[in-house]
Amino acid sequence: MRSTLLLLWGVLLACDGKDSSIGGETSFAPTPLEMIRPDHFPPMIIPQDNPMTIEGVDLGNKLFFDPILSVDSTRACASCHLPEVSFTDTDQFSVGVAGVTDRNSMHIVNTGWMPALFWDGRAESLEAQALQPVVNPIEMGENWDHVVEKLNRHPDYPLLFANAFGDGEITADRAVKAIAQYERTLVSSESRFDKFLNGKGNFIDQEELGFQLFNNEVGDCFHCHGTVLLTDNQFHNNGLDAVPADSGLAAITGNTFDLGKFKTPSLRNVEFTAPYMHDGRFETLEEVLQFYSDGFHKTARTDPLLRARRHVLAADEQRAIIAFLKTFSDRKFLRKHRQ
Repeated sequence: MRSTLLLLWGVLLACDGKDSSIGGETSFAPTPLEMIRPDHFPPMIIPQDNPMTIEGVDLGNKLFFDPILSVDSTRACASCHLPEVSFTDTDQFSVGVAGVTDRNSMHIVNTGWMPALFWDGRAESLEAQALQPVVNPIEMGENWDHVVEKLNRHPDYPLLFANAFGDGEITADRAVKAIAQYERTLVSSESRFDKFLNGKGNFIDQEELGFQLFNNEVGDCFHCHGTVLLTDNQFHNNGLDAVPADSGLAAITGNTFDLGKFKTPSLRNVEFTAPYMHDGRFETLEEVLQFYSDGFHKTARTDPLLRARRHVLAADEQRAIIAFLKTFSDRKFLRKHRQ
């Protein structure tokens, strides 16, 4: 079981013993896990009905990497969210049990601070998000009732669920709660950018120029990526297509004004999360910068901030922004989760 992730966290021990006998049955008391928030991060909201525990995180860790959740036991959550590339996929479109998906896999780092998940925001929590890939006919092609049956037959999971939730009952709700607990521990906060924010490091000249361009009206990246999380957690039409082939947020809201709007991805570890955009159309950061310089479509639905752009980034300005983007790389996080 992968337990190295616990090194980042302080442990609050609620009780000394793991179990006690009650009425001839064994009951378990999960061990609370106190999330230690990076000083420069906002508080993480933990659902009251899914408190963090060591046993819950361990269970979620095992479930995340176990292909038992798919209909043919070939695909796990980690199949499309690879730890070595910041929990995303290097393919443009991920391969599921029944073919290829139609969107690039978002990387799931610092998702404990995200109020909506998926490119179109259709899940309002990590728990709600974790329910969906299992039943998606292309991704995992299973149903939760059958997953629960398989987990009950497994030699390890009944005890792991008992450790995590106080008894051995296995349900879809408990499974996704455990996965969500594990995902909340995937915190990337020790990049050179973070050190700079904490007054413990500086940028070289090219990175400093990139920092200035990123945060002024010339580069104008900061409107969508200016927070410490490097995303505004909002939805924008960034002019990828004059007529969007993918409805994006509009498919969820039913509002035509949301056509082609997609969630702003975090730029954490962006150096390693290619390909880029919801459809993975760009393979390099150079392509992305060229697109935002003068390659996007200015339509009535394109974000007003982009429509107002007048400056075409020179080659040296693009290189400087890319140099700055690479200061978001948290290699300690990537080494820690490398399989």
